[in-house]
Amino acid sequence: MTIWAVLPAAGIGRRMGSTIPKQYLCIDGVPLLLHALRRLCAVDEIQKIVVVIHPEDSRWAEFEISIAEEFGNRIITVMGGDERFHSVLNGLNAMAEFADKDDWVLVHDAVRPCVRTSDIENLISKVSLHSIGGLLGSAVDNTLKKVDADLTVIETVDRESYWNALTPQMFRFAQLKESIECVVASGEQVTDEAAAMEVAGFKPVMVAGSKDNIKITVDADLVLASQILKNQASDNEPR
Repeated sequence: MTIWAVLPAAGIGRRMGSTIPKQYLCIDGVPLLLHALRRLCAVDEIQKIVVVIHPEDSRWAEFEISIAEEFGNRIITVMGGDERFHSVLNGLNAMAEFADKDDWVLVHDAVRPCVRTSDIENLISKVSLHSIGGLLGSAVDNTLKKVDADLTVIETVDRESYWNALTPQMFRFAQLKESIECVVASGEQVTDEAAAMEVAGFKPVMVAGSKDNIKITVDADLVLASQILKNQASDNEPR
């Protein structure tokens, strides 16, 4: 089984309100992007990681030099697109030079620094036996309320069938590439790879992952992620 990875890192962090793209914000002096790369590279089955950066990224060149010794030739860089799915497609297009159609591709958010290596390995183990592929997720714990435009509660939603979608997400190279190409051609908007697969008629499988695999969206998430990483250190997760 051959596995590649795509790490979209072309965001500019609009919601964060920072002058620095989120992926370069630091926890304990280490950029989020480096935390994510270390978690992926700790999985031996992943052959190479395609990092997708913003065309106007002024920090990557220096960053790439700083990590060259640590990661060797496992990192490939390509330019991103307007939306996340455009960036992932650019990464897959670059991968077409060496990936076979039935190879597996893991796509992980560059701003999820706390993903556990054990969860990635479990995802690989579970999904490799599935015909379509799947993603890490966590069951919704809180009571869900549906509201209208004025934030008036319309109804309470049964949470039993709802999960939070996490990353990595793992699919066959050709099926994922073709699915995202269909999304682009149709003009639809999707926020993750599983949604693109769903639009194409596929049904991914959900694999339970740790709830501490948080996405950095606001400043408070950095503080929480710092504490999570400290807690994970006793589990021998890479730092």
